[in-house]
Amino acid sequence: MEQLIIGGVISFLVTFYGIPVVIQVASEKKLFDVPDARKVHKAPIPSLGGLAMFSGFLIALLLTVNIAGNTSFQYYVASFLIIFLLGMKDDIIIITPIKKFVGQAIVAGLLATKGSLLITSMHGFLGINHLDPTASYFLTFFTVIGVINAFNLIDGIDGLAGSLGLITSAVFGTYFFINGDLTHALLGFTFAGALAAFLIYNFNPAKIFMGDTGSMLLGLVNVILVIRFIEMGPVFTAHPVSASPAIGFGILLLPIMDTLRVFGIRILHRRSPFSPDKNHLHHILLEKGMSHKAISLSIAGASILPITFCFLFQSLGNTAIVTGLIAFFFAGIYLLKSVKVRTQQLHVVKDEDEEWNDLAMQEEHLAASSVKLVPFYQKKGAKKAVAAGEDEP
Repeated sequence: MEQLIIGGVISFLVTFYGIPVVIQVASEKKLFDVPDARKVHKAPIPSLGGLAMFSGFLIALLLTVNIAGNTSFQYYVASFLIIFLLGMKDDIIIITPIKKFVGQAIVAGLLATKGSLLITSMHGFLGINHLDPTASYFLTFFTVIGVINAFNLIDGIDGLAGSLGLITSAVFGTYFFINGDLTHALLGFTFAGALAAFLIYNFNPAKIFMGDTGSMLLGLVNVILVIRFIEMGPVFTAHPVSASPAIGFGILLLPIMDTLRVFGIRILHRRSPFSPDKNHLHHILLEKGMSHKAISLSIAGASILPITFCFLFQSLGNTAIVTGLIAFFFAGIYLLKSVKVRTQQLHVVKDEDEEWNDLAMQEEHLAASSVKLVPFYQKKGAKKAVAAGEDEP
């Protein structure tokens, strides 16, 4: 427990005090995320928050994890470094999607072949249990690249990706701690510490963005945790879970399903799945007039519902839970799109008979063409009362 607290605090402090330095350097070197037609911010903002997050996270991890006998940890660190360099290059000079994909594929291959991070069983989902090696590697590659891009793409407004990542990292970290897997518990809590510090500067109005460096690192940490959870959840002795694939999917539901939904829309419109648009969940809420902070807190709060549902009803089995989660997500999207924003419309009501005692008020009244604006949806009786100069009941 002490290691978790120390790791989280170190990560938080290094990130918290590192971000102002990053902001200063980015401002001096003009390293900004410049607004354009598809972005929601209106002013240039430094986009190197991932640099401070990576520094706090890695320093805390190296100081607290017991490396002796932990054969996978060195490959975790190597994958973090690759994603960090890939993200930094993209944040500074921008790289093509294909180069980004190649870098992510290298990370997936490193983790699967050297880091012993493989999905070897579906634990009964769709009646599938043990996977043959080819299917295992294919599914692991797809999962690693998919989750990295899911967090990368949902990072569209202030505080959203960080809030979701803080919840998912803390949930995984807590579960691994309860079951005695200290390495992966530290992985979750040290990254949660970095995210907590980052969010202080990132909530609207944001002073800095995490950039691709931060969002891809966020996806990478979570995909390592979810694959470990899927593999080890059923065999832990303290608190085993019988539906680990479904619960892992539920913990990451909103980033994964929002990305799949948007990719589907783009493909249906015969566009590249990586082409930019404004179809993400946060764009829907922006159209409803919600603020960045309200959207981030609402989506983060909503993400707790499927997590709770999965843990409480894991006895339903993987297939039933996943089906229910997908239905829950699309029902939520339908309801959001069905809600109409009620705007107060105004129309003109002539005011011809009202008497004025004050000369100055008469002149102001004449200058305003003797009209008043009242709500369009006001009742007829209320309109007459306003026209007669009476207070509305």
